[in-house]
Amino acid sequence: MKLTDTQIWRSIFRHRFKDTERNRSLTISSNVFLHLHPVTIPAKAARVRFTFCLGGLTFLMFIVETVTGVLLMFYYRPLPEYAYVDIKLMEHTVRFGLLLRNMHRWAAHAMVMLVMLHMLRVFLTGSYKPPREFNWVVGVLLLVTTFLLSFTGYLLPWDQLAFWAITVGSKMAAATPFFGVEGPFHEWLGIHSQNDMKFLLLGDSEVGGNALLRFYVLHCVLLPLGCALLMLVHFWRVRKDGGISRPL
Repeated sequence: MKLTDTQIWRSIFRHRFKDTERNRSLTISSNVFLHLHPVTIPAKAARVRFTFCLGGLTFLMFIVETVTGVLLMFYYRPLPEYAYVDIKLMEHTVRFGLLLRNMHRWAAHAMVMLVMLHMLRVFLTGSYKPPREFNWVVGVLLLVTTFLLSFTGYLLPWDQLAFWAITVGSKMAAATPFFGVEGPFHEWLGIHSQNDMKFLLLGDSEVGGNALLRFYVLHCVLLPLGCALLMLVHFWRVRKDGGISRPL
């Protein structure tokens, strides 16, 4: 059997790409920007009790995080000598600064809870089954990205709670099999304290200025862009795989 005839290949690529009139039209209908919404939605699948709008609420929390995060960047400097002071000055001297930070914090907690509930709903309703198995994988990647966004944002206030939480988390990274200097089988790959997962995460052997800068870049640039890209693919596949999954 050819690779292009397997179920895995068909779950990722919805049609072949020969230069035909049909595929030219599919170029338009398969584009996430040109064909985002389905033509029709089954009435039963649109019931609130079936989806509880968990996916949409998760996306709403991401938008809240993006808007409040950009505003917070105007008052924050990712340096050990300024980070904690900037947070406190923003809370007590900037108008609505405390509200802004708390919106960002609680929306982050809500996003983590909602994305887990969303995946639980998808699992319980069988919405991960063919032809939606590829979109389930994309959803798992979004779940991991959400966890990483929460984890990297934890260090930015640079208080004692954040410092020691990241210290514990980085020690867990050091115990990763194969890639952590304290994990099993690390000697097989020549891993040592200067090239293991902990050093890659912190940019140093301990939590410090390098870690703060790396977490800031990951939290504010790389992970949000990756999350936005995955969400575009996720929304597109919902539409192309038949819209909202029907009740069983």
